Amino acid sequence: MTRVLDWDGENLPEEMRSLPPGRYVVAPADEAVVLTSDEEAGLRRAIASLNAGRGRSLDEVRARTTSSKK
Repeated sequence: MTRVLDWDGENLPEEMRSLPPGRYVVAPADEAVVLTSDEEAGLRRAIASLNAGRGRSLDEVRARTTSSKK
């Protein structure tokens, strides 16, 4: 679950009050992720592959990533 909120640094925003109890990670949304040139090139290749119809199903991806972790 993702919530975007604006915080004044003092008062708890309503978006936070409505969340269920649990652990959360809060990070500024205005911090851009900086990719390496290799990461950016990999994403461009992946997008091109998807656009060419060479995508994989969620089950295929899960099976591949799970087996590579062993």
